[in-house]
Formats: sequence, structure tokens, C-alpha cells
Amino acid sequence: MLSYRHAYHAGNHADLLKHYLLARTLAYYNEKPKPYDYIDTHAGAGYYDLGAAHAQKNREYHSGIARLNAAADLPAPLAAWREQMREWQPAPDAYPGSAWIAACLLPAPGKLHLFELPPTDYAALDENLRPLRLGRRLRLQRADGFAGLIALLPPASRRAVILIDPPYEQKSDYQTVLATLAAARKRFASGSYLIWYPCLPRAESRQFPVELTRQFGDNYLRAELHIRAASGAHGMHGSGMFLINPPYTLPAELETVLPALQTLCGEDSGSRFVLEALIP
Repeated sequence: MLSYRHAYHAGNHADLLKHYLLARTLAYYNEKPKPYDYIDTHAGAGYYDLGAAHAQKNREYHSGIARLNAAADLPAPLAAWREQMREWQPAPDAYPGSAWIAACLLPAPGKLHLFELPPTDYAALDENLRPLRLGRRLRLQRADGFAGLIALLPPASRRAVILIDPPYEQKSDYQTVLATLAAARKRFASGSYLIWYPCLPRAESRQFPVELTRQFGDNYLRAELHIRAASGAHGMHGSGMFLINPPYTLPAELETVLPALQTLCGEDSGSRFVLEALIP
């Protein structure tokens, strides 16, 4: 069983991939002067103190955001995102999570619908977002994000970016994501869905992106960053993002960004990236 709590892994290689793609999708939506909503099924704590005990336990950010911040000669889109992340930092040692990034990018009157079930993370999320003074634009719920997502669809704006990134602590999470996506798309087919997943040397993990493509591959992008070769029966050696209705600009952009991330975060000769897309 994988145990993936945000606070222990903040700023690592998986966060770089996830948050880059999230920010670029939101920026694409911002190109049109039409309101849209943001929905996050597992919002975490909003941002993370990289000096705190959780982050310091394994110091995964050392091989993620720390390397990115120290890098030179980055592709232009990745360098621009790095500067944005620096601007968004609520404190010098803080790493912005998905909810914080979305709050910084989502223009009014768009609403942020954030779900977080564990009480400690929910309390941290509530407290951390208060300085942003989002008012009635923020809809924060301590509830199951899978069920909460379905209840929100279709949004009143008829436009939405939806992030689904459970911790996959249970093997059943993979099937729950697939079932939730199928139900969500029946109610709201035009939204942009971003699904994060770990890359593990286990059958259900290897099969997951295959099943996502089989069921939702009519308009998609799949990006994976593997920092090391898979070995043993456990251990996350990479992560992936599967986007439904992605920005059409992303595949060409990722042709330079993913190799740069592999160079920055790769740990052995087994590091690699995956990029697939079908955008009509």
C-alpha cells in the first residue's frame, strides 16, 4: 500500500510535474475572458513549510524544487513558471500547493471548490488560505472529494478545471478514480480533468494509464516523469498526469519541458519521460 501524504513530499519531482501542468492549464483558461471554476478533490494544506519536520524527514524537495531553483538555461516556459512559483510563495521556505496556485491564477468571479477529508489537513488548508481573502469565491468542504465532485457538476459557469489527485493509499483508489471520471463526464463532458497518479512497480499502477487511455482517450494528454528505474515491489519511481480536454498548446511545450525535468530530477540511467497526446 502506498502512503502519499502531501506534507512529506512537498516540492518533489511529482509536484513539479503536477503543478507545472496545472498552472499551464489555468493560464490557458485565462486567455478567454469567460469565468470558470476550479475543483480540487484532494486539496491538501494549500502550501507547505519546507523547513517543517514533515518535509525535512526525507527532504524530497532537494531533488525537486531546490534543483529547479538552482538551474540555469531552462526552457522558456519552465523558467517562466519558476518565476511565478517564486512570486506566489507565501513565505521564503514555503512551497505552494495546488490550491494556492489555483487561488493565485483563478480570476474573479471564478470559484474555488476545495475538498479535504483528514481533519488536520483540512484545518491547515482553512487557515493557510485566509490571507488570500477569497471570500465567497472559496468553497471549502471537509468531505469526500470524489462524491463532492459529482455533486458540483455541471458548474454554473459551464467551464471548469478539475484536479483529481488522491493519495492512492488503497488499491481501490484506482478504480474509484475511473468510476468517478466516468460519472463526471456524463454530467460535464467539456471540462478539463487533470488526474495525477504514482508510477509504481505494481500491476494496478502500471495498468492505470492504459485504462485511462482506453476509456478517455478521445482527447487526452499523458505525461510521465520517471526519475529512476523501477525496482522491487514497492517504491514510487515516478509519477504521471493524464489530462482530458487538455490545452492544445501543451504537447509541443512539453517536448522541451519534460527532457529538462528529467535532466534536473533524474537519479540513474533508468530515468525517462513519457509524452502521448491525441487532441482533435
